[in-house]
Amino acid sequence: MGRAFFSSLALYVVALTVWAQTDNRTVLGQANEFLAAGAEAIRAGRYDDGIRLTAVGLEDYQSTPYERAAALANLCAAYAAKGNPDAAIEHCNESIQLNGRNWRAYSNRSYAYFLKGMYSEAVFDLDAAAAFAPDARQVLQIRGMINERRLQPRVTMEDRQ
Repeated sequence: MGRAFFSSLALYVVALTVWAQTDNRTVLGQANEFLAAGAEAIRAGRYDDGIRLTAVGLEDYQSTPYERAAALANLCAAYAAKGNPDAAIEHCNESIQLNGRNWRAYSNRSYAYFLKGMYSEAVFDLDAAAAFAPDARQVLQIRGMINERRLQPRVTMEDRQ
C-alpha cells in the first residue's frame, strides 16, 4: 500500500515546481535537467536514481528557493517511499523552511510521521497540507490511512488458567 501510495504521490511532486502563485499552480520547466530527471525517476518508482539525480541537481546547479523547496519535497517523498522516514522528515523540514506554503512537503512529512507511528504529528502536518490543498488526493489518502490505523481495535488477550 505504501509503495503504491508513494508512486501515485510522486506523480504530483515535480522537481521544478514554482509555488510563487497564490493558487499554488505548478509551472514546469527544464532549467535543471538533473532535478527534472530526478523527479521523473521518483515518479517511476526508481527512488535511488531519483535521490541521486536530485542531489546532483541541488549540488551542481543554481536553483531558486522554490525550485529547491520542490526538489527537497521530492527527496522527502523518495525517502519515505523507501521506508526511511527520518531522512524524509529532514528533507521535508528543509523544504518547509524554504517555502512554508508547500503543501506537498507537509503531506510528505505527514506520511513519514505516519510510518513512524507518530499519528498526532502526522495529523498536524496533514491539516497544514489541507489548508493549502483541501481536495488533494494525497491529503485524502493519508487522512484515510491515519484514521484506519488509529481506529484499529486493540485487543489484549489474557491466558487465565
